[in-house]
Amino acid sequence: MVATTTRCARRFGGSRVPANVINDRYELIEPLDHGGMGDVWRGYDAVLDRPVAVKMVRQAAVTNPQLAEEFAKRFRREARITARIQHPGVPQVYDAVLDATFEHLFLVMELVDGVPLSAYIDPDQRLPVSWAVAVAAQIATVLSHAHDVPVIHRDLKPGNVLVAQDGTVKVLDFGIAAILRTDVTKLTATGSPIGTHQYMAPEQVRGGRVTPRTDLYALGCVLHELLAGRPVFSGENEFALMHQHLAAAPVPLRQLRDDVPEALEELVLQLLRKAPESRPADTQQVYDRLLPFLPMAGSVPAPVETGPSGAPDPTGVFRHPYAPRSRTHTPAAAVPTPATVEPAPVPDPLLRAAIKDAYQQSDALLVEERFTQAVDVLSAVVEPAARALGSDSREVLDLRKQRAVIRFLGGDYRAALPEFATLADAYARTAGPTSTPARECRAQAARCRGELGQVTQALQELQGVLNVVSGLDGDVSEEAIDLRHGIAVLLLAQGRVAESVHLLEPLYEDLVMVYGPGDELAIEVAETLFRIGLDLDGPDLG
Repeated sequence: MVATTTRCARRFGGSRVPANVINDRYELIEPLDHGGMGDVWRGYDAVLDRPVAVKMVRQAAVTNPQLAEEFAKRFRREARITARIQHPGVPQVYDAVLDATFEHLFLVMELVDGVPLSAYIDPDQRLPVSWAVAVAAQIATVLSHAHDVPVIHRDLKPGNVLVAQDGTVKVLDFGIAAILRTDVTKLTATGSPIGTHQYMAPEQVRGGRVTPRTDLYALGCVLHELLAGRPVFSGENEFALMHQHLAAAPVPLRQLRDDVPEALEELVLQLLRKAPESRPADTQQVYDRLLPFLPMAGSVPAPVETGPSGAPDPTGVFRHPYAPRSRTHTPAAAVPTPATVEPAPVPDPLLRAAIKDAYQQSDALLVEERFTQAVDVLSAVVEPAARALGSDSREVLDLRKQRAVIRFLGGDYRAALPEFATLADAYARTAGPTSTPARECRAQAARCRGELGQVTQALQELQGVLNVVSGLDGDVSEEAIDLRHGIAVLLLAQGRVAESVHLLEPLYEDLVMVYGPGDELAIEVAETLFRIGLDLDGPDLG
């Protein structure tokens, strides 16, 4: 069965069968990145039911049992030090695991939804100055917190920087750079220094002592590349690059683009000085010199400040510091529309097997209250099922409904709401507006609104569903009773006590008549009425 599931998963959106389980807790789900120091996997923390990033350090880092023993001690020590960098721009380190064979080394970290900074660099479409400065200023802030620990990054480069969806810059791989440092013992397969040649400070090239100013040199390389759209140096090979970092003078930015302010060009040139002591004293000094070029709070971007299409705007955190969540935020629960999904003439039997297996996996995860992972298991088959069967097919709608229910049970009401709302419309089209699944989804959407504080709209929607149910099945059907109770509870939440009592009293009588006084909901309603009765003369009754 595992083999079949794996084949299906490869065809329909990536394996959901863990490739490995680390420490009986962290499941490796799918690879995210492949780098020089190791592979990054998307994983799950089975204990806390949350997605994580798992950095798996290459086996070549450990070459013999004696070195492995020493490495194990340092691995945990340095991971603890890295975890002390308390800043939103540093993904949190949750755990450090060295397996019993000493063959696999893992850092378990916060999973960041973002765009690599390397995607912002385009020689044909240079970044606005404000975008480049906003990125550099955020990196400088992160480095200041790291250097205070102290931790030196040693491998700062665009590939190790993400811009999250809200514009926050995240600096990755502090843990790996600290753990694999070469000034203690040789841990790379070749004994070569840690770093990337295009961003290596001269002292790193020489194998000398690294300091916080080593990171400042790399920051200068990154800022130059963001503004120029190309690296500071571009030798034919790594040896040519290293020689340029040692001896060549960088091209001043204003010779590459004339809109770079002179003071900003001077800062970049100082960051790129060969001697560490000639660079700025620290990251605070760098930030102060970047400050005049950052957008002011409340300012609106000018037309020339438009960055890459669809990329998160790193200036937003300066224009709207500590801003609330955007009202226009759309959860990642988007589903194909009927206009864009064409059903295949014959459903693939492998897809059927994948759907069945997804239900089984999600049910098992649901028992363990691993809601987030259960949602992902179902999501892996929703899109391929919609392509093959049609987005309005009953099988696809039921998959989405199960996913929405799990989101609701897990408390993710913001993501569940649009799913239930679109499902209600889809079921209304395919099964009729008064059909059971259409009513259920509309009621669940209303309950999500209630949980999100949208009580007035939730009441209107629940009452609309109740009117339909009462007309079809009467007021004492199980569905009607549940709706009546939900409406009464929401009225209480609004302080409309008298109206709530007006609903709760006949509801209690109906519950006793149909189910008896020992019914769980009857007891709950009785207790609610009792508590209200203690304050019946209060001002809330009006």
